[in-house]
Amino acid sequence: MRFAAIADIHGNYLALEAVLADIGALGITDIVNLGDMLSGPLDAVRTIEILMALDAVHVLGNHDRYLLDRPLEKMGSWDRPAFDALNAAQLDWLRAQPMTRVFREQVFLCHATPEDDEIYWLDMVHPDGTLALSPLDRIERFATGITQSLILCAHTHLARAARLRDNRLIVNPGSVGSPGYRDVHPYPHVVEAGTPHARYAILELVDGAWQVTFRHVAYDGEAMAALARRNNQPELANALATGWIK
Repeated sequence: MRFAAIADIHGNYLALEAVLADIGALGITDIVNLGDMLSGPLDAVRTIEILMALDAVHVLGNHDRYLLDRPLEKMGSWDRPAFDALNAAQLDWLRAQPMTRVFREQVFLCHATPEDDEIYWLDMVHPDGTLALSPLDRIERFATGITQSLILCAHTHLARAARLRDNRLIVNPGSVGSPGYRDVHPYPHVVEAGTPHARYAILELVDGAWQVTFRHVAYDGEAMAALARRNNQPELANALATGWIK
């Protein structure tokens, strides 16, 4: 069993195209998408057109949910432009995707944690804004009740893997389309991938054990950075161009 995991595209269709081309060149045909597909100051329409045509398994992220569960005036600056650009059929397609699901009976899929799409799983933020690998006890607590041997999550935009004491593997594939962002929950912090590459992961079951390969794919990040600048998002533009917010 071998498949690719993508996540956190955030309307970056050029990064998505590059990742899908890389996946295809490796001969991989099965793809799971862990959500946060469209919101951002880039191009939600081109992105959802690609995703709707893709033979893949999807779950919703928190930003996908924001497009569906609140009035426009309650949406954030990344969500309002996406919502305004999408048509009814595209929103219906998004609405049909679940928050969690099981892939081929062996892989549990969610965006952040199984019960909450806004909580970091493999990372945690300290009160001083430092982002660090979460303690194992905390990671395992969120995995309680999940029987699958491989668990996939996303949300932090950082590629990570953690092996639990019972040998289950949890993997965050990193972000396809947004290598940096600033947030204020639970404490003000910045997430930076350090390079502008589009990121995803390959998962393979070999002799009964899961192996993960993280892929960093070069693409025209400068073009997407220019679009972010035109849409008044200079920090995202810098992240798209360099991998750093500042």
